[in-house]
Parts: sequence; C-alpha cells; structure tokens
Amino acid sequence: MNTFNSVPDELSGPRLMRQDWTRLTFIHWAVDPDVVAPLLPAGTRPDVLDGVTYVGLIPFEMRRAGFGRGPAVPFFGDFAETNVRLYSVDDEGHHGIVFRSLETSRLLVALGARIAFGTPYMWSRMRIHQGGDRIDYTTRRRWPRPRGAGARISVRIGEPIAEPSAIEQFVTARFGLHTRYLGRTLWIPNHHAPWPLRTAAIESLDDELVAAAGLPGIAGRAPDSVMYADTVRTEFGAPVVIRDSVGQLEVVVVEAG
Repeated sequence: MNTFNSVPDELSGPRLMRQDWTRLTFIHWAVDPDVVAPLLPAGTRPDVLDGVTYVGLIPFEMRRAGFGRGPAVPFFGDFAETNVRLYSVDDEGHHGIVFRSLETSRLLVALGARIAFGTPYMWSRMRIHQGGDRIDYTTRRRWPRPRGAGARISVRIGEPIAEPSAIEQFVTARFGLHTRYLGRTLWIPNHHAPWPLRTAAIESLDDELVAAAGLPGIAGRAPDSVMYADTVRTEFGAPVVIRDSVGQLEVVVVEAG
C-alpha cells in the first residue's frame, strides 16, 4: 500500500483557480489495478489500497468558481458537475486523481478547460434536486460523443462520519490531479480542508458515464463505498511537469491574478 498525507501541503506560488465544491456524493467501486493502468497518463501508475484501486463516480455542485485570487465569475462560476475519476501516484510521491470525464452544464467551461489543460470536460444537461435527506442527480451528455450518455442517481444522506476509514480517506484525501497535455503529464496541486463526510445510501443508480469513460461492466454492480459531503473551499496551484522518460523535471508557472 502506498502511504499518503491526509493533510494537504500549503500551496506555494501563483493560484490558478478558487472554487467551492458542495452537495457532493462519492460513489466508488474497487477494481484490479491492471484494469485502470492503461488509462493513466505516462509517468503515473494506479494508487493502491490493500491490493485494489478505485473507480469513482462523483456528482456535485460547483459554486463561486473564479480565477487566481480574484472574485467568483458570475453565472459561469456556478454549475452542476459529474466526474468519473481514477486514483494515481507518480515517482515524485504525488497521490492524485485522473479524470476520465467531467460533465458540466456550462459549454464555455467545457471548452475553456479542454483548451487550457486538456481536461476531458463534456457539455451536458444536468439537474440536482434535494428534498430533506434525499438528493437526486440527473446528467445527459450533449457533446462530445457518446451523446446521450448519462446517469440518474438518488442518494439518502446519513449521519456525520467522525473517523473516516482507510478507504474513505484514500478516495477523499486527494490534493491534486494528473493530466496529459501537449505530450506532457502535469501534476496540478490543490488545497482544501478535510471533507465534512457523512454516510450515504444509494436508493437508485442508473449510470452510463463509467462505461463511456472506458470502464464497462463496473457500474452494473453495487458500489463498494458511498459517502456524502457538504461544502469545501479549494484552491489550485501552478502545474508541475512529471518526470519524463529521460528523467527531466521542470516547473510550469502559470500567471494568475
């Protein structure tokens, strides 16, 4: 098992983005690391806990998103999102996330993220409805293919989790992401407080997004872990290029306001 720090390091240098993540459900399936290894960027490998890694389906709401240290962007800074993600580690010791897809209800957000960092954002119709301790998420992709791929998820929110288990820490104590862009693998760090986790139970789950992300046959079985979380505020720092085949490491500085 790879050990990792459940408390994030403070960011140094410029900030790329600031945003709130709220009304978030973590849904995870345990899988053999060999299943996801071909889907990870060069220079990374599956992060493993007790012999398995995890595939996550994460619906939530983005709020107050903005660039650098500036204010939130009106309208475009608030939107629903659903992502399919994997868990990665590199030789520099960065334990992160690899996004296979990110559905968003804002077309300009999807286009901007693809252009800026190659992040696989998709434009989708999305809705979040909450009544009491039940929350419902609906997603249907508009662009790109496969058009119409989506998910309908209903979750019952439970009690606060006082002491997260090893699995719960493994899939939530993540303070950066790996992504492939212009032939290089980037590590993009972020910083946020520990998640205010709660127990949760799936009432219904009809998902096509995990299969569309290159992982068929997984979302058809019961998840191995389900949690809910309220709001955290996060900041993203400047990217670092992960060590390549000739052992070079460089820092990419992105100017931020």
